[in-house]
Amino acid sequence: MAEGDGVANQGIRIRLVGRAADSDIGALRKWLEREKPLEERVRAGQLKIHERPRTDETGTPMGVGSDIVLIVTGAAATVVFQELLDQVRRAVSAWRDNRRDVEDGEPPEGRVEPVNLDDR
Repeated sequence: MAEGDGVANQGIRIRLVGRAADSDIGALRKWLEREKPLEERVRAGQLKIHERPRTDETGTPMGVGSDIVLIVTGAAATVVFQELLDQVRRAVSAWRDNRRDVEDGEPPEGRVEPVNLDDR
């Protein structure tokens, strides 16, 4: 990684913990894709949203389950990363509130954290 690339190789990982069903991952991904600020970044080519098999800190697959990974792309990566991280945290919180309203039981917790994409 070249000096100054800092955030260019970073993304944001969302991991649902607790009683998360496979349908929760899909529902949360669709929710994120429709969140206006995130949707605009996807359309502008600044953001990609992917599901990937869950891994541990070393990148080794961890049985069943998936994470959602948002990959920040383009020259804007270093400028918007913290703002994007905050938007994703708010979106996950809104998804949990909505899920609580439309389904029985407590929704899974959502851990939102920066991740170095070179380490995956």
